[in-house]
Parts: sequence; C-alpha cells; structure tokens
Amino acid sequence: MEAGQFITFEGGEGAGKTTQAKLLCDALENAGVETLLTREPGGTFGAEAIRDLVLSGSNERWSGMTELLLMYAARLDHVEKLIKPALARGAWVISDRFADSSLAYQGYARGLGAQKVKELHDTIMDGFEPNLTVLFDIDPILAQKRVEMRGENLSRFDKQDIDFHNVLRDAFLDIAHQNADRFVTVDAGAGREAIHARIIHVLTMRYPSLAGKLSASND
Repeated sequence: MEAGQFITFEGGEGAGKTTQAKLLCDALENAGVETLLTREPGGTFGAEAIRDLVLSGSNERWSGMTELLLMYAARLDHVEKLIKPALARGAWVISDRFADSSLAYQGYARGLGAQKVKELHDTIMDGFEPNLTVLFDIDPILAQKRVEMRGENLSRFDKQDIDFHNVLRDAFLDIAHQNADRFVTVDAGAGREAIHARIIHVLTMRYPSLAGKLSASND
C-alpha cells in the first residue's frame, strides 16, 4: 500500500464536491485505508473560525487581497495541525478545496492576478502540494440551480452573479491545463454514481495496489 496521499477536490459552487468527497472517503475506509476527510477553509478550530469570517456577510465585505490573506491564514493552520500529521502517520487525506481554489477565486475571479497568488502560496506552503487533484467541471447555470435548491446557508460566493461563476469555471480549467500531471477533470453534470465510478477508476489507475480493494468495496 502506498504511503499517505493528499487528494483535493476542486471546482465552482454547486459542483457536488462535498458529496463525492464523502463517497470516496467511505470507499477508501471500506478498503482498509485510514482516511481523513476535511475541507477548506476549515478543518481545524482556528481555520473554521476564519471560514465563518470569509464566507458570511455581503459580497463587498472583504477585498480580494483580504480574502486571500484570510484563506492562507486558515490554510497554514490546517496544513500544520491536521493535514501533515495525518500524512505522516500514513493516512490518506481528502480535502474539499485547497490552494487551487485561492488561485481561481482570488487570483482570477477577484482579479488579483495568478502570479501574486502563486508567490504568496510558494512563500507560505514551501512546496507542499496535493498528490492528486480532481476538478469537478460543470456548466455554471446548472451549478447555480443546484445551489438554489439548497435554499439556505448560502455563502458570499454562492451569491455572486453568473459572470463571476463563468470566470471561475474558465479559471479552474486553465489551472488544470497548466498542472496536467496533478489534475484529473470529471464531468460534474453527470449522475452521482457515474461521477463516483469515474473517481474510483482514476484512483485505481494511479494507485494499482488499490484496484482490487476499491472495486470490492463498491460492489
């Protein structure tokens, strides 16, 4: 069995990342792999407190740079206190969002520029990156319909207009293209079971020792 792996799920609002992260976590645990499911911003006490600050309030509450700095304060706490210790003991970590979201949201959609975000990332994360990132690509109009169906607890980002979400989709696709060795893109408009099967296939291809165990856990 491979050492602990860090897998991140990325994409816009309403793409279904949270549901699929839980499904994958369950599949890995059923296959005998110690797995930690977490999210960003969040995952630790301090990062969850910052999450409440960043996601609540009006669209104008924070500037793009303030958002970015808050996200990286939360991320550093998350990595140091939760993610790295889990990986060190051999657990697999699945995170609903990580640094690519900051690049897409603040770098592209909020207009800070990719280079500025990358420079901050390199300074704070010091080379720490996911082993695999799954991008959930979906038509923003369909995604917004999904968000509206939730009907409550909408974040500042959920409430952005369709132009923002179109820019965000293009941003994630561009980031995935530039990091093709780390990214796999799935059609998030497909059904839940089809998406889960695609993710399981990706993992068994990348980590052959999981093949029999993961397929057995999903029979």
